[in-house]
Amino acid sequence: MKHLTKTLIIAEAGVNHNGDLGLAKQLIDAAADSTADIVKFQTFQANKLVTPQALQAPYQEKATEKKESQLSMLKRFELTNEQHGELYEYSQSKDIEFLTTAFDWDSTKLVESLDLMRWKIPSGEITNLPFLRYVGSLGKPIILSTGMATLIEIGAAIKELEQAGSSRSLITVLHCTTAYPTPCEEVNLRAMKSIAQEFGVDVGYSDHTKGIDIPIAAVAMGATIIEKHLTLHHELPGPDHAASLNPTDFAAMVRAIRSVELALGDGVKRTTISEEANLNAVRKSIVASKPIRSGDFFTADNLTTKRPGTGISPMHWDALIGRQATRDFSIDELIG
Repeated sequence: MKHLTKTLIIAEAGVNHNGDLGLAKQLIDAAADSTADIVKFQTFQANKLVTPQALQAPYQEKATEKKESQLSMLKRFELTNEQHGELYEYSQSKDIEFLTTAFDWDSTKLVESLDLMRWKIPSGEITNLPFLRYVGSLGKPIILSTGMATLIEIGAAIKELEQAGSSRSLITVLHCTTAYPTPCEEVNLRAMKSIAQEFGVDVGYSDHTKGIDIPIAAVAMGATIIEKHLTLHHELPGPDHAASLNPTDFAAMVRAIRSVELALGDGVKRTTISEEANLNAVRKSIVASKPIRSGDFFTADNLTTKRPGTGISPMHWDALIGRQATRDFSIDELIG
């Protein structure tokens, strides 16, 4: 499989800043230090995102060790419009792309005002028709996460984005399993290939497993984007820290992905520069297995194959058998 472009690696800061601007900047620092391409946050006003009756997801309740409404929990993770602008500027100063996902209409307008390079549609919004139509009308590259979605739902979302004005070439679909952390048996990386084949789109992977193995494997399978949560400390309070990587592990993941990219190559099977230096040492030539006098016929009884590969290749064995020697050969002497 050809892998011609660099994998776009997104450090998902999400709400791991816990509503603290200083912590958010530290997450940007960690993302930049890891050489991730993008640092991504989440933009919302809690009272415009959820109703007071909306309950926490089970993983949120477990991670926060507190049974409360989503509204109460999310209010602690809000960032103001001014703080978003400051984080955008700070990301630029650190030479890392700033990205954030919008979860309500006011936040959508805020994100649009930042004039970011691309839009990210989170998994929970894949069935939000008005939102899909709006983002599709903006004409920018779109990353579409597909946690909890079926192929039918993915197809419907892509159709709406296209009808709103976004060409399919602008859309990258991320395979994703919305579970924090995701059990390995529920990852189903092959679904990424199914999405690519079904819709003819670039694909990537948004990972919620523990560790770095699965996103590395996704790159080997053709992911063009990898998204992974980043935290400063797993012990911090909040719903996503447990399924996040600390800065050291995130940097290790980035290094491993870059190595995999190099290893994938262009798909053309050829002798490499490094191999050429070893070729003669490990391949074989046709040599005399016993003394041969001039005029003797070459036979399977007086020939064999041995290293080095600097003589006649054994692939010419049939052409040599039955011919007469034009000079004497001693044992182990290369024929030629």
